[in-house]
Amino acid sequence: METLFVSTPKKVLKNYDGSQLRPLFSYENFGLKGNAMISWISPTDVTLDHMVDYEDKIDAQKICGDKMLHFMIEFFPANLSFGVMAQRLLASIIKDMITQKVASSYKLIRKGDDIYVDGGKLSISIASVSAVSTLVHFAVNITNKGTPVKTASLEDLKIKPDVFAKEVLKAFSTEFEDVIWATQKVKPL
Repeated sequence: METLFVSTPKKVLKNYDGSQLRPLFSYENFGLKGNAMISWISPTDVTLDHMVDYEDKIDAQKICGDKMLHFMIEFFPANLSFGVMAQRLLASIIKDMITQKVASSYKLIRKGDDIYVDGGKLSISIASVSAVSTLVHFAVNITNKGTPVKTASLEDLKIKPDVFAKEVLKAFSTEFEDVIWATQKVKPL
C-alpha cells in the first residue's frame, strides 16, 4: 500500500467536504497507484450533498470541525464489508497508538468505528464503495473548535498531528500488507 502525508495540502484538500471520497482520488491528485492511503490536516465541513451515511443525512447531522487530521484509504476491489472492517481496524490502531502515548491519563473507548476520550468524540469516519474500489475516510479532531458535539482532540492529548499521521500511515500500511500476505500464503481447500 502506497502512503503519503500531504504536508502542504493542494486546493482540493484545503477543506474536507466529502467530495474527496471518490474513486482514484489519490491517483488523480498525488500519483498513488492501486491500494493507497493519504493523510493531511484541514478543516472539515461535510455538506449534505456529499454525505454518505444516510443515518446522518436523514437526521441532517452537522459534520464539521475547525482542524482535523484526515486519513483516506482506497483499496481494490470494491467490498463494503472489508471496507467497514478496514475502518474499524484503523480505529483500533489509532486508539492503541494513542493509549501507548498517553498511558492511563485518559479513558479511551472505541465504539464501532468511533473513538471517545473521557466521553468526548475524537473521530469521525465512513466506509463506502465505488464501482471499482473500497473507500474509507477517517478523521481525528486536532482541536475542539467548530464541532457540533462534545469532542476530544489531539491538542487535549498533547499529540503532534503531523508526527502522529506518519506513524498511523506506517502502522496501517504494515497491517494491511500483512493481511494481504495472510490471504496469499494459505493452501485453498
